[in-house]
Formats: sequence, structure tokens, C-alpha cells
Amino acid sequence: MPVKVVATGVFDIIHIGHAHFLNAAKVHGDHLTVIVANDATVRKMKGEPILSDKRRSEVVSQLKPVDEVVIGRTGDMLDIIVEDIKPDVIALGFDQRLFTTKELADKLLERGLEVKVVRLEEMEQDLAGSRKIISKILKIYRKKYSSE
Repeated sequence: MPVKVVATGVFDIIHIGHAHFLNAAKVHGDHLTVIVANDATVRKMKGEPILSDKRRSEVVSQLKPVDEVVIGRTGDMLDIIVEDIKPDVIALGFDQRLFTTKELADKLLERGLEVKVVRLEEMEQDLAGSRKIISKILKIYRKKYSSE
């Protein structure tokens, strides 16, 4: 029986941190399903997304470690995990802090799903974050065009 792993995220501007995260998640099983946050969730948690959830899921689906992509639901984000995917492992990024690994495992157990929850290590890289990339682009743009 293949071991099913789930990873979640926004994946707005794909960068090396995403590649590291998804490769590290895939190590924990045979089949990696990625839940891409829907636009409403992104707006609520981080602000306006650059790309729509449909476009973000299309890009993520092309990445080598990814076997399946689904767009998250509005409302209780655990519903899709419990009702549809039923993973064996959930891989959390080092900066995903909605739950501790124990809290998430306990919440899923309350819903009848025994899941191993792992926290992945941080990647040391200066542009391993969409907001860092946007900030650098703005800095370069301002420097180049502020004198015109």
C-alpha cells in the first residue's frame, strides 16, 4: 500500500524554497498530494495573491515530486484532508505555524484519522520566500527607475 503524503501552501511565486519543501515532503512517502490554498484563504491570511489558485495549482502540478494537486476549500481546511485525501503523513513547512505537529495530529485523530505529522527543516537561502522575492524586485525597480 503506497504511503500518502500531503503538503500545503500558497505557492504564489514558485521559488527554491518550494522545491526544497516539496522534495523533502516526498521523502516521507510514495504519493505526494499538494493542497494549494484557494484565493479566499490567501486573501485572508497573506493578502492578494499574484496568481489565481487555478494558475498556482497548474504550476505546482508540473513540479517533479508532485503526484497530485488539489485546490483547498473555503472554511475548515481539515475537511479536505479528512474527507478526500486521508493521508498517512502531513508535511509542514518550517514556517507553517497554524498548528504544532502535535496539535494537528490530535485534531485529525479527533476526526478519526491517525496521521503522522512532520515538520520539515528550514532551507538557508536568501530568496526562499515569495515576499522576499517581491521585496527584492521592488528594491531593484526603485533603484533603477527612481532617478528618471
